[in-house]
Amino acid sequence: MLIIHPIIQFLSIVVALYVFYLGLQRFRLLHLHHKVVFRWKRHVALGEIALGVLLAGMLGGMAVVYVYRHGVFITGIHGQVALLMAPFMIFGLVSGLYLNHKKRQLRILPLIHGLNNLAVLVMAASQIVSGLRIYGMFVSGG
Repeated sequence: MLIIHPIIQFLSIVVALYVFYLGLQRFRLLHLHHKVVFRWKRHVALGEIALGVLLAGMLGGMAVVYVYRHGVFITGIHGQVALLMAPFMIFGLVSGLYLNHKKRQLRILPLIHGLNNLAVLVMAASQIVSGLRIYGMFVSGG
């Protein structure tokens, strides 16, 4: 049962990496003036899924720790980074929804949105490392 959280979070990070790749095409189009295809609907749909699952996974991770370890925030840096990620993920979702709603040529907000979500990806990568440590300590008994 405890393996579900890391598997789902890892899969959402993989999806987020693909969404970031799609977003890079938008960056190339807007800022580098390259002729590329930006798969807008795919970027939006998968971005909502990736960020939504990461947010839900953060709450699920806290619930799992509480149920199985009878504590909150006992995972140290892993829990702290998750909390730090939350406002970035919320901003990524809200700004992405706004950009999808306002389909005119915006330049600055898409850049801020992309940089924000790059920060989410960097923090998510650190969560893999600290999550492996937590798994070793709490689950496999190492």
